[in-house]
Amino acid sequence: MEILESCNLCPRNCGANRLNGKRGFCGAGDKIRVARAALHYWEEPCISGEIGSGTVFFSYCTLKCVFCQNYNISQCQWGKEITIERLSEIFIELQEKGALNINLVTPTHYVPQIIEAIKTARSKGLKLPIIYNSSGYEKVETIRLLKGYIDVYLPDMKYFDTKYSSKYSKAKDYFNYAKVAINEMINQVGEVKFDENGIVQKGVIIRHLMLPGLLFDSKKIIDYIHNTYGDKVYISIMNQYTPLEHVKDYPEINKPLNQKHYQSLIDYALNIGVKNGFIQEEGTDSESFIPLFNFEGV
Repeated sequence: MEILESCNLCPRNCGANRLNGKRGFCGAGDKIRVARAALHYWEEPCISGEIGSGTVFFSYCTLKCVFCQNYNISQCQWGKEITIERLSEIFIELQEKGALNINLVTPTHYVPQIIEAIKTARSKGLKLPIIYNSSGYEKVETIRLLKGYIDVYLPDMKYFDTKYSSKYSKAKDYFNYAKVAINEMINQVGEVKFDENGIVQKGVIIRHLMLPGLLFDSKKIIDYIHNTYGDKVYISIMNQYTPLEHVKDYPEINKPLNQKHYQSLIDYALNIGVKNGFIQEEGTDSESFIPLFNFEGV
């Protein structure tokens, strides 16, 4: 927890003394803030299955994505403050509800507290795989802290070109940090492994959300992942981009994704030899797929 005295958990390297009430770029203090903890059914099939993923949605974020679907909790301070002990109880409660895993959504800025909560929960009988569901904008040093605590890494790889990561997420160094962090994730947990029901138990699944007009950048991302890791990882190519109110100042992405472009990206991935992956059907670009952040389970 002393890390929070001069917080450098993420690439922003704010140095904020969160234990003394200061807040850095992400907005988080020393207390954990959570907006929802419940069974979630809209992740990849190997994560949600039919029973659901035990998903904990943390408030605040180290990125400022203008198109964020979880905008209310990532950038608007929405959530409820809880203790480390309470977080450990939530993990156990989700297990008792039948969750297939514990799915930590946007957890980077709470890594020290999460580690303590996992330790406590495991001492009380937590046996589920732990999923680290991340933007990909990570410091390798922070990912190394998680060795032995995380079973499955679920990072985004959002952008290849710095002009897009700068404009849409205020992170010009996004790709350089993401590629190093993901490499560490793979070194930690190895190749993807599933149980007899097809539910992921170990490994790395890299998500890429395609944005309107960025087909060429998306192809570069798929190229990089496949050329670097081959079949060691799974790639989840997502078409669920939903233009919400806060992208009105960005007309080039203030529109639904062109599904022909999405199909073109899938075809490209197949043509270069991608075998392990997930794709989405049409109709996922709907606000109905955005969870209700109503403090359920918190």
